[in-house]
Amino acid sequence: MFNDCYKNKRILLTGHTGFKGSWLATWLLELGAEVHGLSDGVPTQPALFEVLGLGSRLHHHLGDVRDFGLVKKTVEELRPDFIFHLAAQSIVKTSLQNPLDTLTTNLLGHAHLLEAVRQLGLPCVMVMVTSDKCYDNREQPHGYTEADPLGGDDPYGASKAAAEIVVRAWQRSFFASQNGPVRIATARAGNVIGGGDWAEGRIVPDCIRAWSVGEAVRLRMPHATRPWQHVLEPVSGYLRLGQLLAAQPEISGEAFNFGPAANQNRTVLDLLTALSRHWHFAEGSEKFKVENSPVFKEATLLQLNCEKAERRLQWKPVLGFEEAAALTGDWYAQFYQNGKANLPEFTLAQLRFFVKTATERGAAWAFDEN
Repeated sequence: MFNDCYKNKRILLTGHTGFKGSWLATWLLELGAEVHGLSDGVPTQPALFEVLGLGSRLHHHLGDVRDFGLVKKTVEELRPDFIFHLAAQSIVKTSLQNPLDTLTTNLLGHAHLLEAVRQLGLPCVMVMVTSDKCYDNREQPHGYTEADPLGGDDPYGASKAAAEIVVRAWQRSFFASQNGPVRIATARAGNVIGGGDWAEGRIVPDCIRAWSVGEAVRLRMPHATRPWQHVLEPVSGYLRLGQLLAAQPEISGEAFNFGPAANQNRTVLDLLTALSRHWHFAEGSEKFKVENSPVFKEATLLQLNCEKAERRLQWKPVLGFEEAAALTGDWYAQFYQNGKANLPEFTLAQLRFFVKTATERGAAWAFDEN
């Protein structure tokens, strides 16, 4: 996979204790990488990071990406071949409660890593993860492309748009040479689902928490449409982007969308109905309750156009909507209803199923390109 470009390479992965970071760390370990994680702590209880025992399988560094001295020291000591920057405050609702924390984390984290690499003069491939919320969302019926305007109607979206601008500024000011040692790209994805997410304010964790105690999940906007995708889809995109950045300097400085096919958009109610097929309910129990009004303003439509990633990276999504929901539902059923048996092995089996499916469906990253 990925032409063995990560085997025996030193990786700095920020946000490694989070949901998406834990899946990426698991895959990098499977690829034979030496993984060093930097995070300010475990963000939830339970946490996928702890469920999978990742603390004993990788190099676990504690620290806040808002501390430039710490970030610089970490980069200097590790001298990583690749940096995957995922550390972020990633919840829209939290951004409304703590806007300054959201802005400083999501903006300064990017700036500090970029500046550390610049000051130290180290060769490095940097994949900087932002979000699909970086776009000025006008709820248009067609997908946003990487050339569409950046924006943000809430502190979270604004912080992600600002992070994109910071990355572009550093790349153009300090790392513009294609012959230079530093290569950078940003990755935009959103609305991932998958086992092991327990973040507050996300529909799947909220749903699973309710179902696990026999309650109906409360829906604010059951007919809001999202481009749902399994977490391994964008993670495969990040890994593919890192692989090609190392081999193709001409894509340095670019941004890439990673999302499902346009016909995979579904409503919140569609998603929870699909998940419910993989959950064992007590007879007569209620699954959903619709609240009268949303607690805060949310977009009802947001989708991405991923043609650039398909064209430039030969990346494409692997799973259909029902397959993504099945993997997600089965993981949580294993955790809550099957005695938490063998969850590291169960998670790895899901990763290997994804890889096998990708190979059968012709994903470019699944083949040796030498």
